[in-house]
Amino acid sequence: MENEQFPTKKLSLWQVVIVGIAYMTPMTVFDTFGIVSETTDGRVPLAYLLALVAMLLTAISYARFSRCSERPGSAYSYTAESCGTTAGFFVGWCALLDYLLLPLINALLAGIYLHALIPAMPYWFWVMLAAALVTLVNCFRIQILANLSLLFVFAPIVLMLVFIYLVIKGIGTTEGYEHVLTLTPLWNGDPQLLPLIAGASILCFSFLGFDAVTTLSQETERPKKVIPQAVILTTLAGGVIFISASWFIQLYFPDNTRFKHPSEALPEIVLYVGGALFQAIFLCGQIMNTVASGLATHASAARLIHIMGKDGIFYKKIFGSFNARLGTPLYSVLVIGAISMTAMLLDLATVVSLISFGALIAFTAVNFSVFMHFYIKKGENKGWNNIFKNLVLPIFSVAAIVCLWFNLDAAALHFGCVWLSLGIAIFIYKKLRKQSVVMSNA
Repeated sequence: MENEQFPTKKLSLWQVVIVGIAYMTPMTVFDTFGIVSETTDGRVPLAYLLALVAMLLTAISYARFSRCSERPGSAYSYTAESCGTTAGFFVGWCALLDYLLLPLINALLAGIYLHALIPAMPYWFWVMLAAALVTLVNCFRIQILANLSLLFVFAPIVLMLVFIYLVIKGIGTTEGYEHVLTLTPLWNGDPQLLPLIAGASILCFSFLGFDAVTTLSQETERPKKVIPQAVILTTLAGGVIFISASWFIQLYFPDNTRFKHPSEALPEIVLYVGGALFQAIFLCGQIMNTVASGLATHASAARLIHIMGKDGIFYKKIFGSFNARLGTPLYSVLVIGAISMTAMLLDLATVVSLISFGALIAFTAVNFSVFMHFYIKKGENKGWNNIFKNLVLPIFSVAAIVCLWFNLDAAALHFGCVWLSLGIAIFIYKKLRKQSVVMSNA
């Protein structure tokens, strides 16, 4: 019953892309808008554009690896194959931080929205309920998750289009439609670059969907063809959604002066634009979007823990096992569910600030691994085409990520260093234990 046995019916390209988009939580642009608008001095769309460029360069590296490897595990597996198991462990450990925090963020957001709709029930109850339902769905085969994600992603995107229509109509009616046709949301005359890079470093976690889809390769048909396509399509689709939505939000709210709570601006944004009824409908759509992301992030996190469990990083008999009857890494799913329930103890701004550390570690490692794997190990270093693909492009990609590194939130850096220190302690313990076993058997 616990033998490794993946489903015979596997995911198609569109199903993988939908899971990737759901992972990104498209409507998170409304939640983080106030935070990033304050950081960038009212230039959120431009920060998303910078983040998209940096993420596309990294997505190309992910796509190249997934084209030549069917092994799941994203940055963890790619780094281990290219730079050795020790490097793979530390990259996987750091990336795991994001994989654990994203399901927690979705449980937190679901609690906020449900409590806003039905305040009679306490916030902690809604967090527990959301985490429990997402865990339950993830206990069953991936096809159920993919089909639910399609429904839960489609409805919020329709609401986003309605929101954009209301913004255009509202501005056009009160100020004239010529005020809609402006580049002000993209460029408001502020030439400062550092605040933009700081905003982009916060927003890069929004694009983690392309990293997540690589964890599904063993549950995808023709993975060497489908996964690379899904990586690029997921990144582009996310970029279009984020930039379009933030453009019209910024057009309506040039700064944060109208927000009472900039760190949780979504309810105020939709109330100002569409009124109380639209706010209620939009919150329902946001709950659906959060559930879709919760399902996808939970699934990817469980699979990363399962892969690392199979490799002996975590207890193999539990985390390396796969429930053949349910078609899922059941124990890993349950652990992620338990972690998600701790969302009731945290706030959104704190968790969002922490989440970029692991993402930047993973992105830096994969770009460097392209150089190690193709340029050094495979010797593809002759001719301008190979030099560009395997040397220049990875260096340029790492440089783009380094710019984000220098503007990483201090809390994320400190917490990330603590997390990395814990990983070092576990690594040393496992090494010492392995040596002790070898010596005792000698």
